[in-house]
Amino acid sequence: MNAPSSTYGLSREARNLHWLLSNLVEEVPGVRSVVVVSTDGLMLLSSDARHYAAAPTDPTAQDGPKGSSADLATIVSGLGSLTLGAAKLMDGGGVKQTMVAMDEGSLFVMSISDGSLLGVHATADCDMTVVAYHMALFVGRAGHVLTPELRNELRRSLESAQ
Repeated sequence: MNAPSSTYGLSREARNLHWLLSNLVEEVPGVRSVVVVSTDGLMLLSSDARHYAAAPTDPTAQDGPKGSSADLATIVSGLGSLTLGAAKLMDGGGVKQTMVAMDEGSLFVMSISDGSLLGVHATADCDMTVVAYHMALFVGRAGHVLTPELRNELRRSLESAQ
């Protein structure tokens, strides 16, 4: 997995986040795609260099949900909102992690300290504990640098690449 060419010209912190995301996909068996979504539901980072393009129209050409990281970001944002609402109704406090096991895959969503979300789409046979562990490492390393300024920089880089 190569970092998208849009990482050039970004700040050191933004390049480091791209590198951490790439490593998560490359080093964890079964991980298909990864996104970081802001609190307002916008995708900030994606493991897929093709995430700037629209979802492919050929449903057989999919590597993730509809083949598009934008779709994964939408799902992660919606699931994050749903679980946050459920936690409020149940007086459960903050949501740390959500996992959905499906016949043909798994979806993991983990909160980042600023309210952003890390979403991972993995194979059904992935080792869930390994995926969750590496997600926690990412959150621990990325959470403190995901400032409002960095989120704006990441958004601008995605918009300019479109």
